[in-house]
Amino acid sequence: MSKLNETFLLNYRGFMTLLKKEMRRFLSIWSQTLLPAVITTVLYFVIFGNLIGSRVGEMDGVSYMAFIVPGLVMMQVIMNSYSNVVSSFFGAKFMKNIEEVLVSPLPASTIIIGFAAGGVARGFVVGLLVTAVSLFFVKLTIYSVSVVLSVFILSAILFSLAGFLNAVFAKKFDDVMIIPTFVLTPLTYLGGVFYSISLLPPFWQTLSLINPILYIVNAFRYGFMGVSDISLFFAYFMIFAFIIVLYLACLYFVRTGRGLRS
Repeated sequence: MSKLNETFLLNYRGFMTLLKKEMRRFLSIWSQTLLPAVITTVLYFVIFGNLIGSRVGEMDGVSYMAFIVPGLVMMQVIMNSYSNVVSSFFGAKFMKNIEEVLVSPLPASTIIIGFAAGGVARGFVVGLLVTAVSLFFVKLTIYSVSVVLSVFILSAILFSLAGFLNAVFAKKFDDVMIIPTFVLTPLTYLGGVFYSISLLPPFWQTLSLINPILYIVNAFRYGFMGVSDISLFFAYFMIFAFIIVLYLACLYFVRTGRGLRS
């Protein structure tokens, strides 16, 4: 067996080990990792969809209920992808288990991708569950399957990497909750989940463009309805740009050990 094949086999086994561990972790406690997303989404549909939606009527030519579905699905994908990685990696760091991974022959890239894949897996499962729940409230149509799937996966990757980066810098459990509470939640609500930014005054429309979740929600909505407040090409460009920046940052900190080695 050549050196190249040996390296590939090592990386593949390491990746699969990390992925299986992450999947077993969130599936074994499904009542804490999967069920809350479903319950929360049902509440959103009842309150925003039925009660408020009946007064709003239509948004961008579709019923308000159908309009908010892509945003609600993506909101749960973002939160769960992020939460899975930040809690798992910080837990390993807190318990000193991460040191065993860092001294293993696995390269930093495989470690990052392995943990991120676990976040993507949880985001994917939650996304499917939330989408299934939405079918009880509204009839969904898909304008472009390729756009839906690609944005689905890219968004889960992006926020899995963000969760990884948060876990690197977290010193205590409170640090794990700061970003989701004070950054992700406001950005999600201001990212066009419940409204079209075309309704905002020009100043606030421009300000909204610095919100990465805006590009994700609009690209995902385009996949379902063929409508978006943002150019699809530009949305993909921004999503890829954020992924590259976060991946390189994660790679730097794992290779240098900053925030990981006491």
